[in-house]
Amino acid sequence: MNRWVDITFDCYPLRSISRLDAPIDASPEFGQLCQRVSNAVTKHGRHNTYYLCNARCDFHLTNDEQVGTVAFRFEGTVLTDPDDMRTVGADLQVELDGETCDWLTQGIVDWFAETVSRAVQVEFDRYIAVGDLTKTIERLDRFKAEHEAQGGYVGFGL
Repeated sequence: MNRWVDITFDCYPLRSISRLDAPIDASPEFGQLCQRVSNAVTKHGRHNTYYLCNARCDFHLTNDEQVGTVAFRFEGTVLTDPDDMRTVGADLQVELDGETCDWLTQGIVDWFAETVSRAVQVEFDRYIAVGDLTKTIERLDRFKAEHEAQGGYVGFGL
């Protein structure tokens, strides 16, 4: 342990998901995930939105791994600015997953649950920074060029 906050997640850019319905032979868990992703697309759209799942946020309150950890599971959507360079918001469902704090109260749990969203936004900015920003910039430049070439109309090919 060398960080106060450990955050892990799987990330799916919503623009890359071509099919929102679950395959007919999908497990119930996968079908539910497909429904949650579909709901995220309906609520936030596909552009500059990322779905985070299999996600966890652990806060370490002491320098002992056995004492003072508050752990949460979370899932939901992270939104970025139009250039995909900075996180501008998060719509997450957060749930306490475990703790090693005998002094924990419900008010503190609620506060940390709200803090998960802020911590995830900071971490997602770090995730963007270590990604291949050149490819993101090239993709945005291609999109802008196509948009301008078609007189501002992009059509259904998004």
